[in-house]
Amino acid sequence: MTEESLDAFRSVSRKPGLQIWTINNMKMAPVSPRGYGNFFEGDCYIVLYNRGSRQSIDIHYWIGNTSSQDEQGAAAIYVTQLDEYLGGSPLQHREVQGYESPRFRGYFKNGLIYKKGGVASGFHHVDTNVYNILRLLHVKGRKHVTATEVEVSWNSFNNGDIFLLDIGKAIVQWNGPQSNRREKLKAVLLAQDIRDRERGGRAQIGVVEGGDEKDSPELMKIMTAVLGQRNGPVREATPDDRSDQAQNNNVRLYHVFEHSGNLVVQEVATEPLTQDLLRSSDCYIADQRGSSVMVWKGKQASKEERREALNRALGYIKAKNYPSSTSVKVMSEGGESAMFKHLFKSWRDKGQTQGLGTTYNVGKIAKVDQTKFDVMQLHARPELAAQHRMVDDASGDVTVWRIENLELAEVNRRTYGQFYGGDCYLVLYTYQRSGQQQYILYMWQGRHATTDEITACAYQAVNVDNKYNGAPVQVRVVMGKEPRHFLAIFKGKLIIFEGGTGRASAVNPDKGARLFQVRGNDELSTKATEVQARASSLNTNDVFLLKTDHVSYLWYGKGCSGDERVVGRAMSDVLSKQDKQVVMEGQEPAEFWVALGGKGPYASDKRMQREEPLHSPRLFECSNQTGRFRMTEVDDFTQDDLDEEDVMLLDTWEEIFLWVGNLANQYETKEAWNSAQEYLRTHPARRDPDTPIIFVKEGHEPPTFTGWFNAWDPHKWSVSESDLNMISLTHVLCHQDFSNLNKSPGGSYQAPGGPMTSPPVYRTHGGDLSPRPATPTSPSTLRTQSPVLMNLSPSSRFNLTFTDGGIKSPSAGYSGKFLDPELLINKSPSELPQGVDPSQREAHLSDVDFENLLGSSRADFLRLPKWRQTDLKKKAGLF
Repeated sequence: MTEESLDAFRSVSRKPGLQIWTINNMKMAPVSPRGYGNFFEGDCYIVLYNRGSRQSIDIHYWIGNTSSQDEQGAAAIYVTQLDEYLGGSPLQHREVQGYESPRFRGYFKNGLIYKKGGVASGFHHVDTNVYNILRLLHVKGRKHVTATEVEVSWNSFNNGDIFLLDIGKAIVQWNGPQSNRREKLKAVLLAQDIRDRERGGRAQIGVVEGGDEKDSPELMKIMTAVLGQRNGPVREATPDDRSDQAQNNNVRLYHVFEHSGNLVVQEVATEPLTQDLLRSSDCYIADQRGSSVMVWKGKQASKEERREALNRALGYIKAKNYPSSTSVKVMSEGGESAMFKHLFKSWRDKGQTQGLGTTYNVGKIAKVDQTKFDVMQLHARPELAAQHRMVDDASGDVTVWRIENLELAEVNRRTYGQFYGGDCYLVLYTYQRSGQQQYILYMWQGRHATTDEITACAYQAVNVDNKYNGAPVQVRVVMGKEPRHFLAIFKGKLIIFEGGTGRASAVNPDKGARLFQVRGNDELSTKATEVQARASSLNTNDVFLLKTDHVSYLWYGKGCSGDERVVGRAMSDVLSKQDKQVVMEGQEPAEFWVALGGKGPYASDKRMQREEPLHSPRLFECSNQTGRFRMTEVDDFTQDDLDEEDVMLLDTWEEIFLWVGNLANQYETKEAWNSAQEYLRTHPARRDPDTPIIFVKEGHEPPTFTGWFNAWDPHKWSVSESDLNMISLTHVLCHQDFSNLNKSPGGSYQAPGGPMTSPPVYRTHGGDLSPRPATPTSPSTLRTQSPVLMNLSPSSRFNLTFTDGGIKSPSAGYSGKFLDPELLINKSPSELPQGVDPSQREAHLSDVDFENLLGSSRADFLRLPKWRQTDLKKKAGLF
């Protein structure tokens, strides 16, 4: 590493947060935080994000579409050296303009702006308070927004996207008729961000609905003055350049090394991969058929081999003729991403713990005592509920129905817990949380049930769900894959019969000797499963009950614990009223083997533990819009990523949750089950297709779901998310007074963030760029000028009042006049500027000042209880 590189890296902060550099004259030049999110297409960037915990640094290098090969090479070298400078633990990513990873896009909540040119041309990322601007931004995206500078012309417009016409003192947002609510809101947030960061909060924002341009005559005059009269209709919507990557279950692992100056790629294995294939002394590439290339660096690999890992990945992409936009990630042993781990059938981190402190050592055969957990902690600590898959202590009410003649037949309570492989059942569990009734509806499908019965089970589940107004969480349970809470609600009396039926009128054939395998450590985790009555079914780690016509044998394997023996005896009393003869492994009487058809080999190795290794949870947005199941991963997810219009898939490895927003597309909701099964079927780690799938509706999330999210807010959706978003959107449009705009652009012109030049060559039509609108004095007048208000729900309209200054929401206290925070903080009522309500000081803050002082957006602030709002205002000096 050169002294020059060391000098550049000394500016790297070890504190949590984001840092960005651009490559200028082949050197790293820091970008001002005000310019974050702005990327010149002719440049390359290095983006470092530090989460503040061990092995939590990500280094991205971003490649602009028109950047030079020299700049790209310099960026790659700096990334490798920066990784080495930080100890080799960061995760490295290669990002290409227009194909950025969800993690990269997630750093810029208000979107990415692609600018023409580059720093080498004399442009700057952001110059604040510069108003001689003229540009048109093409905005795309629902989750992650990108805005690309395009030709300032009507020819750039289309009906499916959103466009921001930025003329310095005003930003006009034009919404394509086929754009949706989420896209419109994201575009408004981007416009707000430009206003606050680049114009000091002093630019004005207006919105035009492309399908109703006549409702915004004043704004259309501005657009026409700049763009000219439109000749003909706007172009039809154009499809995105690319669809979200479909899950690729074709994974190959390669050992990549150099031999005699040549790059050698040697295939090691195909899916499903296992962790033991990775040797610490080597470097490997995992290739998902070109959709993603991931490089793994072993800790004991040579320094040269680790340093060259990124370059070898790039050479591999060229050798395979993959697109230049192919995603590349480089990681070190011990710092693997969740996506990488999910490529493997099983993965165990060094020193990994499971449950509440039980440690497992890979490769050692030993019996480890399981640590019991306190079920009383489940409500207080939802993260425990999620980890243990338990919503409560299973003390709620249970109702069980069996599918008989395709209808529901209630099961006799004396037989609760007995499930037959030839049947399907519905189990409704009711419990209390925070004083409210909560429901879980389990759909248990027997292995030998008919297709009609399985279909009827799903149909009847819908009927029960409707009876409770959609409140139940629905869980599909395949025979033999019962989740822990399902076991717990039957208090150690759950019995799974291999075949037959539990119907009262049915006569099950006499099968002679029957063998049941009993597993569990307490009544919350125990079940008995019927297995073939053969010696090969035995397992040295478990308890078995062999039931014959004359006697029942309770068989204890050498590897079972004392707790397992206790629950085994209790279960044997449920299964058989006969006297039990206890048989220790190795001391079986001859009659025991005769009942099993003769003595034979069986699983006799003591296991260490059978639990599935922990995997980090992953959240995906699901879509079938193209006719093929596709998903977009949401990186570093929070509750805010659960959008009302979406169907989301949360994969916790042992369970799959399908979360459906209240405004989700009806077709996607209907297809959600198929999507989850397709996800499991195509998973590169060859996942169990019978993994439990849990259907969760917005507002009815159980703690087993919410526990995977940090700081879950149960009141987030108590007020309609769309109403809150529209109030926020309306706030942008309040009090827009375009009379202060210059009547002509005149004077010098500055390219976006660039140097002063002569005025741009464009024609003004009509001469006046900014006609004065009529002052809104009535609801009808204002709605004409701000047609987006027509989309407000009736309840939202009811809460808005109209004043001479614009719109005011009693709950939000918006006034439309932003003040310097110094005029509001720690001031007595008499010291406040005229017209400021002492109890609503926050209403006069710009969005940036609001978030800085109160720590949340306006919409999030409105969701908080009144006492919490008051507490935050007191701490900020606004009360």
